[in-house]
Amino acid sequence: MKISVKSGIAEKEPTEVIIISLFEDTKKIPSELNACNKASGGIISNLLESKDFTGKLNETIMIPTYRKIIPKRLMLVGLGKSTELSLDKIRQAAGTAARVIQSKRLKNFSVLLNKHKNISIDDVAYSMVEGVLLALYNFTMYKTLKKEEKIDINNFTLLVQRKDILGKVKSVVKDTQIVAEAVSFTRDIVNMSGSDATPTFLANKAKEIAKGTGIKCRILSKPDMLKLGMGGILNVSRGSAQPPKFIILEYNFKKKTNDTLVIIGKGITFDSGGISLKSGKGMDLMKADMAGAAAVLGTFMAVSHLKPSTHLVGLVPCSENMPSGTALKPGDIIKCLSGKTVEVVNTDAEGRLILADAISYAKRYKPDVVIDLATLTGSCVVALGTFASGMFGNNDKLKDRIKKAGEKCYERVWELPLWDEYYGLIKSSIADIKNIGGRYGGAITAACFLGKFVEGFPWAHLDIAGTFLVENDTPYIRKGATGVGVRLLVQLIQDWKKMSDADKKIKK
Repeated sequence: MKISVKSGIAEKEPTEVIIISLFEDTKKIPSELNACNKASGGIISNLLESKDFTGKLNETIMIPTYRKIIPKRLMLVGLGKSTELSLDKIRQAAGTAARVIQSKRLKNFSVLLNKHKNISIDDVAYSMVEGVLLALYNFTMYKTLKKEEKIDINNFTLLVQRKDILGKVKSVVKDTQIVAEAVSFTRDIVNMSGSDATPTFLANKAKEIAKGTGIKCRILSKPDMLKLGMGGILNVSRGSAQPPKFIILEYNFKKKTNDTLVIIGKGITFDSGGISLKSGKGMDLMKADMAGAAAVLGTFMAVSHLKPSTHLVGLVPCSENMPSGTALKPGDIIKCLSGKTVEVVNTDAEGRLILADAISYAKRYKPDVVIDLATLTGSCVVALGTFASGMFGNNDKLKDRIKKAGEKCYERVWELPLWDEYYGLIKSSIADIKNIGGRYGGAITAACFLGKFVEGFPWAHLDIAGTFLVENDTPYIRKGATGVGVRLLVQLIQDWKKMSDADKKIKK
């Protein structure tokens, strides 16, 4: 989609629709809209006075202008109460308005960039554009659509009223579009059929992302993993006809003076549960058990264009988890890359096995920080619902940075504990560790399992099992994959400042 940024005024903008956002408690028309209101014959003031538009969050009204002003239609969208304004409410309002315009089959529109108290114009622009682009995403890969069923908006314009900020806003819009496209890329992969989005497919996508961008890409295949002793991923993949892959991406690898961040994504491209077979209900969603992997790929896609200063490494272990005569069995003892042995009590707790190898592999980069993302446990959904990802970790400074980044982009996280008592639940009598910890606290014991493979570096684990998809449309996310993790990681990376040795203190 083409996004234009230009200076201008609402009443003279040649467009199908001009979108103007207003607060619920608006008592008088903002001064910058007086000319538009007057030229249109008082359209805006009449709507407010009649209370046909009240400004409640995501409320919209669209009316024709009858050529009194140049835009063919005027749309008002509500921001809610001015005292409760947030970046996400701006994002919601923009997404809601764009979705309405799309449903009307209009091909273009313009959005008036408003200044809001206590929020920078950069952040307003970023939230508006992101809301529009995320809302207009539509997954149609497997649909046979007639020409008249295709609803595409070709372009939209961000209308800036001050010429002196034009260049700044253009830069913000360019970066926002990069991130939004990376999120859409991630959503596409997660929404795809598990028979299409295989480990080999993900590996090929990683190569495509790296090509010509200065990112280094290496793919480990089964012989490489056997040589290294990656018992976690090799054993999980035993029951599948699809060969496992271990994707390694590295950005800024020549600038080792910066902090090294390693991000890891769980890449189970289909999870049947293995021999510990899942029930049929909801198993179709297990094609998306690689949402963490897709988020890492999407992050590298964005980073390749944004060019941050951080040294970034991405590790993506990919496998299917299938039942067969060769599959991993409950009661098996396996040895992971770290040398630790694991008693496999349940083969449906497989994601932690492949992540264990990735966390151990991360050590060779001497990381300043390691973050893993995984659709790891249903228990996390029970604990936190679908509005927050579970966060665990051994470093308070890192967790604080992740939380702040999540609040800004609205991919929020909530911390759960990693107390010693929980580690006691995964002790094995016949191996170093077992892969489940019993009925209760499953999200925590899964994180404890991963923590056993963390050696001497700040680490955070994000359980995205509740946030990787939405079951119904929201103002800017359609039903299906959310692409969660991309915006959070990109925000974190863009805001990253080198950690001091004191900041890297690990909690025992």
